[in-house]
Amino acid sequence: MSSDGFTMCLWFDGQAEEAAHFYVSLFENSRIGAVTRYPEGGHRPAGTVLTVDFTANGQKFVALNGGPEFRFNEAISFQITCENQDEVDHYWTRLTEGGGEDGPCGWLKDRFGVSWQVVPSRLEEMFRDPDPAKVARANQAMMSMRKLDIAALEKAYAGQ
Repeated sequence: MSSDGFTMCLWFDGQAEEAAHFYVSLFENSRIGAVTRYPEGGHRPAGTVLTVDFTANGQKFVALNGGPEFRFNEAISFQITCENQDEVDHYWTRLTEGGGEDGPCGWLKDRFGVSWQVVPSRLEEMFRDPDPAKVARANQAMMSMRKLDIAALEKAYAGQ
């Protein structure tokens, strides 16, 4: 096995370069790498972007312009753990801008159809609490939300 770990390949229909630049703009420790293009006689017009290597938040990706055959769905999502409400709001706003859509329980789809979970670390702590009543209240509050609201989760968790 390679010591470089693995690279997540994301399949797009003509939006690979746009998506890579968008994701790189969201996170620190991110950059665009090599860009390859379809050759003459390829599946797409010669010179069209085939792949874009990029790193987002330290994770390696390749964005592939494969065509319309496959679409993203919620079976795979990226989870962003946020330390505070400002981070939740920032990622929620940026990821839904330009045609993204919010979903239930902190889930959303960006404008490319990629699913994300924007989760406060505090919620993860609540869910690990040994008191099942506190966990149930936090869970019930989360289930009623779209973008997660840490203050409202805290109130529910505390039984207020």
